[in-house]
Amino acid sequence: MNNKRKKSFSDRSISIIAYCFIGFFGVICLYPLILTLSASLSSEKDIVRFGYSLIPKDFTLDTYHYMFLNSGKQILKSYGITIFITVVGTVGAMIITSMMAFAISIRTLKYRNIIAFISNFTIVFSAGLIPWYVVCVNYYNLKNNILALILPSIFSVWNMFLMRTYFSSISPSLYEAAKIDGANYFTIYWKIAIPLSKTAVLTVGLMYALQYWNDWWNALIFINDKDLFPLQYYLYTILSNVNAISSGRIPAGASAGITLPMETVKMAVTVITIGPIIFLYPLVQKHFVQGIMTGAVKE
Repeated sequence: MNNKRKKSFSDRSISIIAYCFIGFFGVICLYPLILTLSASLSSEKDIVRFGYSLIPKDFTLDTYHYMFLNSGKQILKSYGITIFITVVGTVGAMIITSMMAFAISIRTLKYRNIIAFISNFTIVFSAGLIPWYVVCVNYYNLKNNILALILPSIFSVWNMFLMRTYFSSISPSLYEAAKIDGANYFTIYWKIAIPLSKTAVLTVGLMYALQYWNDWWNALIFINDKDLFPLQYYLYTILSNVNAISSGRIPAGASAGITLPMETVKMAVTVITIGPIIFLYPLVQKHFVQGIMTGAVKE
């Protein structure tokens, strides 16, 4: 009886220590986010005089007013562009990636290893930026085209191999039974492989969604039309303009004599950018962690 009580007390003590450690680590991770939000709600003068603080010394929405009053319509339009390319790009990327992963997970597929080698080869070696740009612009006509924000990032070899690990773990006997019942490979892929790999679909889907949401490089390379600017790139241009005016590299014009919110703009841009992701990530975090751990197990 005493041994059971000691064991119960010991388990409870370990649990308390573990929860305290995890809680402390969570606070450390949450600290930069709170600091960023607080800085975006502070005045530029307070940031310069007192530095960053968890609670704004002089609460103000001037930075957000500066951004949305001057560029409110464009920011909303950029939000729409980003949401569109994130949804369409993620769905398209998942279709291509999952189909190819399923194909090379079939051990009887002819040239399976060659296809995997060629895919893996592209991770190690690439043609370079200039050939990539020439191909995209001259052959695929992606200049100032909404597809330029989707197609260059629509396939990831690393994500494909991650999904292949899941598909390879499915018992081949299920596929054989489906084939005996008259199912073709597309039916097997859609009705057996995908339902049994929901964790992989959510994990890889989140990776693609984050990639499209955070992407600004493709817009920098291919897009000159302001109406096609995604959120990340448009906020980047706002921050660049504020920094350029404040440093005196370009004339301030109508803003001469006005203290531009350099530091608070940086924080506000961060808040506007990561806001939707913060609310989305907890919904799929369980599957994301599980997917990463399973993908780390080698065949």
